[in-house]
Amino acid sequence: MEIKRDRYLQKLISYMWDGQIKVITGIRRCGKSYLLRTLFKKHLLEQGISNDHILSFELDLARDIRYRNPLELASHVRGIVEGSPEQFYLFVDEIQMSDEVANPYNKEGKPITFYDALNDLKSLSNLDIDVTGSNSKMLSTDILTEFRGRSDEIRVHPLSFAEFYSAVGGDQHGALEEYAFFGGMPLVLSRPNDEAKMNYLQSLFSEVYLKDIVERKKVRREDVLASILDLLCSSVGSLTNPTNITNTLNSKQKRSGENAVAINTVKSYMDHLTDAFLFSECKRFDVKGKSYFDYPNKYYCEDIGLRNARIGFRQQEMTHIMENIIYNELILRGFSVDIGIVISTEGNHMGKSVQTSREIDFLATLGGKKIYIQSAYALGTEEKILAENKPFSLLGDSFPKIIIRHDIRKRWYDDKGVLNIGLLDFLLDDTLL
Repeated sequence: MEIKRDRYLQKLISYMWDGQIKVITGIRRCGKSYLLRTLFKKHLLEQGISNDHILSFELDLARDIRYRNPLELASHVRGIVEGSPEQFYLFVDEIQMSDEVANPYNKEGKPITFYDALNDLKSLSNLDIDVTGSNSKMLSTDILTEFRGRSDEIRVHPLSFAEFYSAVGGDQHGALEEYAFFGGMPLVLSRPNDEAKMNYLQSLFSEVYLKDIVERKKVRREDVLASILDLLCSSVGSLTNPTNITNTLNSKQKRSGENAVAINTVKSYMDHLTDAFLFSECKRFDVKGKSYFDYPNKYYCEDIGLRNARIGFRQQEMTHIMENIIYNELILRGFSVDIGIVISTEGNHMGKSVQTSREIDFLATLGGKKIYIQSAYALGTEEKILAENKPFSLLGDSFPKIIIRHDIRKRWYDDKGVLNIGLLDFLLDDTLL
């Protein structure tokens, strides 16, 4: 089954021969390798590029283990490409598996890393370089420092619902239910039944994600890491912070004294989970005050199927699941997403004026574009309608305002100009925002 990833493929095509190193990042098993070694390679072959001019290395496989040594990789590729009048393409998969090695000319000097190898190969004008990696700090933060503006990052996510539906077809509402349960990890589509899909998603945590974090970050308290993961999965769409999580772990698990979990450990482990692209932190932003709150914030899972698998497919609250799906959709469409907080002075039941904070689920920004979005599973009563619209009425600006709902199919605008749109309609209309 060929899955379309046109959004990312077009980016790769547009970045060809721009003199930059293309870094494809994202959670493990989300389709980075498929994008590079299947879809992009297919495009190159269709353009007449010879297969032997596409140099491909998979550093997570034993057959390419020697090329984890950055000096070996650079030497091998340079030996093929240097001096040739023809153009070549270099694919390096899972670059974070690359080793640091001693400088052969200065044993006490700075170790040689894959940054050195890629910077060396980048000097070859007849070589276009694409790499994939699954660690955000190494491939988002450090790479910007090491390459100093000489790289393009292409962030890949699990399948959007539109990508998922283009592969499975059939009834749209049935497909959405399937997506809300199993999510968009590409290999889920190849599993023959529900049990196999559940087992696959659950094994990703234990056999891939947690092992990878424990080994690479040298985590000592695996039980604490697993507990934090469970808490974050259970509370998507809820406000939390490291202090709350630390207190919850220590009280629920009756940890005290030397066995108590320290807040710095929790902070560190939460960072590990976001570095591995398992979660994204969504901060609260004071819309009128133009400033961020320090805490608490919300954490959304990169894939709702992974979230469901981690908690045993038990907590199927569609309100939180829907919110997570909308957040992920906004991110993959390129928006920066915050929680909008509107602070106003209102009268309470005793007639006194009090400061009131009201929340807008998502404040999505892209360039000069700003959109306010509420996620509402159903608005069956006038009271609920008023509650969802109240924060909009306090904003005092003319940026678009949208309520995404699960209980309607046809989109319409109310008399205040607020768009009410069904979840399916929103997910399948890539032009809406």
